[in-house]
Amino acid sequence: MGISYTRLSLASDLTNLGIDPGDIVFIHSSFKSIGKVEGGADTVILAIEDAVGQEGLILMPSFNLVDYDNRPKTWNINTTPSTVGWMTEYFRNLDDTHRSDHYSHSVAARGKGAKNFVSGYSRDGYKSNWDLEPWSRPFGAQSPMNLAYEKCGKLLMLGVDYTSSTYLHFVETIHWNMVLRENPESLYPLLDRTAAGKFWDREGEMETGSVGNAKCRLFGIKPYVQKVLKEVSDNAYPYWLNFKIIPGTRKRVYS
Repeated sequence: MGISYTRLSLASDLTNLGIDPGDIVFIHSSFKSIGKVEGGADTVILAIEDAVGQEGLILMPSFNLVDYDNRPKTWNINTTPSTVGWMTEYFRNLDDTHRSDHYSHSVAARGKGAKNFVSGYSRDGYKSNWDLEPWSRPFGAQSPMNLAYEKCGKLLMLGVDYTSSTYLHFVETIHWNMVLRENPESLYPLLDRTAAGKFWDREGEMETGSVGNAKCRLFGIKPYVQKVLKEVSDNAYPYWLNFKIIPGTRKRVYS
């Protein structure tokens, strides 16, 4: 019949992986990768809450990535579903989970200070490819993504690979803002997630292990973003899918 995982066993796995009380943890997840869980998704969320404790904060993407052209018209913070995994939609619908207001890149939060963490509004900070008024910039100064970065949160890849990592968009966005200072006409750069992930696996500092059956990576958001950003900025060709050098110059352009 196989192993059935419990709240206690999953919380122990998370703690052994490196999640500590008081952590801010941004989670990309595959529920089915965990295996059979007594009590289903509720048990998984409770186990994560046990691991971060009463002082911790859990974040999950709650993105709206379908029907691209109509997203701004149809967006509703309360009813638009998350389209980036079953667990994220389950998490979004829980009582006392709060969601940031952005038509495409919203984030759901649960734990200490969750409501304030996702309620900030700012048109300051990094310009991105998803900026649209009247919404706050999704990678701007008061965005959940930037706050988790600034507050030294951790990124948990729970049964998923780097194709699910939203923080590679954060790397793209910071890099684009750097390039725009040289070339204001440059389009948004597209990062090869597989190549960047292989670099981080090779050079980054992380903890690896299992939560239930799910193979996991856990690492600091800030060192991840900074190290990958430096690598893809210094060695553009292996990583950027639409990268060119303007002939006769050293200026980068993305087209």
